[in-house]
Amino acid sequence: MAAIRPFRLDDAEAIAALTLAAIRRTGLRAYSPEQVAAWSARFSAQRVLAWAARGDIILVAVDDGDRPAAYTMLEADGHLDMLYCHPDHTGRGLATHLLAEAERAARALGVIRLFTEASELARPVFERAGYTLLQRRDFTIPGEAGDVAIHNYAMEKRLA
Repeated sequence: MAAIRPFRLDDAEAIAALTLAAIRRTGLRAYSPEQVAAWSARFSAQRVLAWAARGDIILVAVDDGDRPAAYTMLEADGHLDMLYCHPDHTGRGLATHLLAEAERAARALGVIRLFTEASELARPVFERAGYTLLQRRDFTIPGEAGDVAIHNYAMEKRLA
């Protein structure tokens, strides 16, 4: 099992790279190339740094060399906004371990409800962790040739 530690500012580029790798490689299992292109265009290291500046809790699963392999980001209101694993590290339980650590952090903050918008691929991981499906969310995001239809799933887990 990989170690989980808090985010450090020097993780931002590696987190951005692993997120883009996950979207571009793993995302193609459930989303079209057009959807993947639009989804990945929305992500950058600056976005990660903005979370840290806001004070969001970013938990990082690291490999033996202390390099980010997966991460999740928890906001103070219980919103779990990110759960990504580098494609080279999938299937090793990192996402499950990160969700358990995020739940511990949420409980320590007094959060009684975790909620997220899970991708098609992340939905089963959240379900195994005890999250309940609320609804499928269909929406659009800007793409190169106009808006691109995509979906995810609103899910929650009650902690109290």
